[in-house]
Amino acid sequence: MRPAALAAAVGVALMAACQPAAPPRAAALPPAKADTAPGSSTMSLTLTSPSFSDGQPLPAKHAYRLQNLSPALAWGEPPAGTQSFALLVDDPDAPAGDWVHWVLWNLPAATRELPEGVAKEARRADGSQQGKNDFGNLGWDGPAPPSGTHHYHFKLLALDQPLPLAAGAGKKELLTATQGHELARAELVGTFTK
Repeated sequence: MRPAALAAAVGVALMAACQPAAPPRAAALPPAKADTAPGSSTMSLTLTSPSFSDGQPLPAKHAYRLQNLSPALAWGEPPAGTQSFALLVDDPDAPAGDWVHWVLWNLPAATRELPEGVAKEARRADGSQQGKNDFGNLGWDGPAPPSGTHHYHFKLLALDQPLPLAAGAGKKELLTATQGHELARAELVGTFTK
């Protein structure tokens, strides 16, 4: 080997020796599993209505100052272990902040739909219960925006137990009671414009 080539080879070897060692490669992690523990909402659940599509206007018959009928709702199979459903409908666009239109809990696990125009009663024949909305009434009270377009979020929760709520409970009590018991959640949004 020529002296110049030997010097170059020694220089490259010295530079390589002075470089910090490459960090060891992390072991490949297995793919993350869907979190299905109580309290998570990663399981799939669908919520639909024959009255309106997601993101579309609610028909006028559902408005507070008109017929004030709750819309019909339907949903698919919940996760294994579902013992009851709860439903919450609110309007985050209200001038005073989030406005609650419907609080309903302890729908039996076998339930897959609600008819249009659910009666305003504290306890329904199937054992489910309705709480107070922000109008101060039991059951559904529909859109009544003072102006503009508002969004009405229908949230269906699949729960691992029935809820021990007192008659007339509201959104705050419902959300407190569902903590750690939510298996899945579905959301459907309707709009209404004054």
